[in-house]
Amino acid sequence: MTTVYDFTMRDISGKDVPLISFAGKVLLIVNVASKCGFTPQYRALERLQEIYADRGFSVLAFPCNQFGGQEPGSESEIAAFCERTYGVTFPLFAKINVNGPAAHPLFQWLKAQAPGFLGTRAIKWNFTKFLIDRSGRPVARHAPMTRPEVLAATIEQLLANIA
Repeated sequence: MTTVYDFTMRDISGKDVPLISFAGKVLLIVNVASKCGFTPQYRALERLQEIYADRGFSVLAFPCNQFGGQEPGSESEIAAFCERTYGVTFPLFAKINVNGPAAHPLFQWLKAQAPGFLGTRAIKWNFTKFLIDRSGRPVARHAPMTRPEVLAATIEQLLANIA
């Protein structure tokens, strides 16, 4: 695999979505959870979506229950929570694993392409963020405590780079 566009993911409603459908966009791929201390970041993620979507940006959210069991709900419960609580309009995908032997190949690839602090590959917690350029390659990995709004300047730079 050479870009995120090589992957097909199942969305929250069970439909397969080839990520090539996001070709040419700047993406922020995030593993999310509904019952986490970082869950209020959904608000800032949605704000980034609102500000930049018409310029070629999208958040892609991947619920994960691997960290403290903080995403125990079904896909329909997760979707309803995100819409009702945060007005989320960006794509939500089916629950996946991001670590371990059952980690989804997309996240295996992302972790290899953009290792964390001191080269670690494991994702440490919910709301780890991978920023993807218009060519489908990771340019940065951000820790859960990194507030999404801090990424705005980098997103603007990536959007300005129309390759």
